[in-house]
Amino acid sequence: MAGEPRPGVAGAVTGAGVAVAAVFKAACPDCRASFELAAGALRLAIGASDRTTFYSFTCPDCGSAVRKPAGERIVELLTGGGVRTLRLHITA
Repeated sequence: MAGEPRPGVAGAVTGAGVAVAAVFKAACPDCRASFELAAGALRLAIGASDRTTFYSFTCPDCGSAVRKPAGERIVELLTGGGVRTLRLHITA
């Protein structure tokens, strides 16, 4: 999606390649604020398809609940940065 803000990892990396104190750049579609969030402020849900894989957070400026799609690269960044992940399963 053109113009869609994407999270980016900022922080130190240890010799083992593990991110330490990761923060993610994000933006609110409601109030248009841009900010950085710690991994604990984000949630990642991984579903069976692209339509059911997303990340979410609460805007620290306006308090809106934000939900955005997460492609493969975003999933890699968020999981590598310590964001809590929920795997969604379909039950019959």
